[in-house]
Amino acid sequence: MQLSPSELILNTDGSIYHLNLIPADIADTIITVGDPERVLEVSKHFDSIEIKKGKREFLTHTGILNGKRLSVISTGIGTDNIDIVLNELDALVNIDFKTRTINKNRIRFRIVRIGTSGAIQPDIPIDSFLMSQYAIGFDGLLHFYKNENGLHSEMEDAFMEQTKWSSDKARPYITEFSKNLGPYFIDNRIRLGFTATCTGFYGPQGRQLRLAPGDGGFIQKISGFSHENRQITNLEMETSGIYALSKLLGHEAVSLNCILANRATGEFSKNPSKSITDLIKFTLERLTKRS
Repeated sequence: MQLSPSELILNTDGSIYHLNLIPADIADTIITVGDPERVLEVSKHFDSIEIKKGKREFLTHTGILNGKRLSVISTGIGTDNIDIVLNELDALVNIDFKTRTINKNRIRFRIVRIGTSGAIQPDIPIDSFLMSQYAIGFDGLLHFYKNENGLHSEMEDAFMEQTKWSSDKARPYITEFSKNLGPYFIDNRIRLGFTATCTGFYGPQGRQLRLAPGDGGFIQKISGFSHENRQITNLEMETSGIYALSKLLGHEAVSLNCILANRATGEFSKNPSKSITDLIKFTLERLTKRS
């Protein structure tokens, strides 16, 4: 099947529409960050940088570290942006742009998110690192794709029942990290967590400035959820989308979170830039470590 120009949108130079990249620009190991400025904080550790491209909030650097080719790309905030980034990255290597047809031989990325997050359990320290073993998405992104997720439907049902989840909201979906890629980051510095991906930063995470959240006691409800000794550990805005689309597209993905806030204790990191830098260094060391 040939993809039409309105489905596979290319720029005049042949690059993919939003990311402004061609297939040669991207490595098979990709670090995603939300903030475009954090791309520079990652790539400054590379031994060399061969590609610097950007469009809108999507900035990409590709280079070499310890003999390994890596790309780092900013996604912006939210699963709506993740939908763009994951689909367009996959298209770069699994669709022939000249014939507009899907390649028979698929290429698989290793995708590592380096992000910031807020804990909702009081025992999770500020400035600690957490790898999302599970993610529960409140965003509904997975429901827009044909899928046979259903692996955690019992836990999804338990969550909805325990939290009295409103039928006005999207059904939460639960997905997991890559069991092949996750072990690269197992360390005594890394806590395994169950991450909630929210659709916004204020009301969708139970914050109140001038507008009152529609769901009073949101943090208390989700932090009190328990199923088979699993509790939700932290909140952020991308992980469920990364995990869901990576699984559907056949890529490996993990999400690493730097805990800058604890909603249960009201604390916030006193030196967030140092903590984020430490997580970047840890991630790069694990991705380029020679066996």
